[in-house]
Amino acid sequence: CYPRVFITHQPKKLYPKPYTLNPKYVGPFVDGKALKQSLKVLRKVFPYRTCRSLPKRPCLWYQLGRCLAPCFLESKLGKLIPGGKTQIKKDSQRNAKNLLKILEKGKIQVLKDLKKEMKAASAFQDFEKAAKIRDQIEALEKVLAHAKIFEEFYLTQKINWLQIQKILQQISKTKKSVARIEAYDVSNIQGQEATGSMVTFINGLPDKNFYRRFKIKNRVPPFLNERKGRDEGEDENEVLIALQGKPNDVAMIKEVLTRRFKHLEWGLPDFILIDGGIAQLNAALNCKLQIANCKLIKVVALAKKENKLYIEGQEKPIALKSFPREVFNLILQLRDEAHRFAISYHRKLREIDLRPKNWYY
Repeated sequence: CYPRVFITHQPKKLYPKPYTLNPKYVGPFVDGKALKQSLKVLRKVFPYRTCRSLPKRPCLWYQLGRCLAPCFLESKLGKLIPGGKTQIKKDSQRNAKNLLKILEKGKIQVLKDLKKEMKAASAFQDFEKAAKIRDQIEALEKVLAHAKIFEEFYLTQKINWLQIQKILQQISKTKKSVARIEAYDVSNIQGQEATGSMVTFINGLPDKNFYRRFKIKNRVPPFLNERKGRDEGEDENEVLIALQGKPNDVAMIKEVLTRRFKHLEWGLPDFILIDGGIAQLNAALNCKLQIANCKLIKVVALAKKENKLYIEGQEKPIALKSFPREVFNLILQLRDEAHRFAISYHRKLREIDLRPKNWYY
């Protein structure tokens, strides 16, 4: 009798067969994050219950005004309130119906219905109810007014992205649109617990649905002696040169990209950013050329210390600070996000490795 609002991915398997109530499903919604944000905002206007079973006393959501607390009616004090159960039941069902209308039909219909309810309550001289509905109307209009601000923000983001896209096309010397960018990085300590990361930005914004992490499988020697030449028939790009005392990041990047390009079902990027210098760029190009569908992908590498961009097909690197501020910020954001994602996985593996064997007892 007190509606509960929740998000589910498997509506048919949610309840066992003896369950008598018929839940009302809305959707499916493609963007789960946007749905959660919308419900979070609408809950301020139409408080609703989210708990699976009624607790013994009101929780924090009631204190914040986000729930009508039907659980309060089950307490000793709540049972003493005359007509309280009926009123909260009506308000809960009314809020749930308004939420459904907004999600199904949109905001205009809900505002019309609320105004009708307010006039009807005033006609019956139920001014307390009319005032409550009036406050809901004002709150909802305020929320919808903020939604316009978000629309303007995303419109500005779209315009900025079109400008950035033109510059990226100039950098890579291509007329192909640049919508999806992938950035790669590796993380390790002296070659131990080595991990790789892939982060994806679509139209300038991160899309975590396409984030991937890799645990380096091949046991590459953590240290390599410097090699001055190459064997006969050996490709120059395959010669991995590393100074004594430094991990073999080039081989790790090569492994990550090789494994990534085996998963064409993930979709292909238009632009790839590698954290590293010319050696990492050559390793990435070598991996790319082995896959027929990947030859049109443009690859660049960003050297950390120098902050210089090594671009495919160009001999000399370009200082990152020479690019417009929007492109400068985007490339740094891509690099930092790839680094964050790689190091977080590396730390997780280290924590697991450092745990005692009987840690779970």
